[in-house]
Amino acid sequence: MSNTAQAGTLESMDCLVTATQGVPGSGVKVEITGSSAARFKSAMEKKVNEVVVSLGAKDIDLSIQDNGAIDLVLGARVEAALKKLMGGAK
Repeated sequence: MSNTAQAGTLESMDCLVTATQGVPGSGVKVEITGSSAARFKSAMEKKVNEVVVSLGAKDIDLSIQDNGAIDLVLGARVEAALKKLMGGAK
């Protein structure tokens, strides 16, 4: 199992998601920065949390650098990063 995994790019209409294994018992921490963060942060956090719960991820730190990614792209990037981190990328 790796300590850090990334998915996405910094291209327009995409986002770069970095997932890091957190300290046991620390829960899930999400940091969102970028062009859409100020206006859509709560909606983005909701989408991220849906993906985290669906994958059963625990004690994860997520850093998301957004560059205008739509909901579907954000979810896919978070899923890909988490699966890589948890050793389940297929």
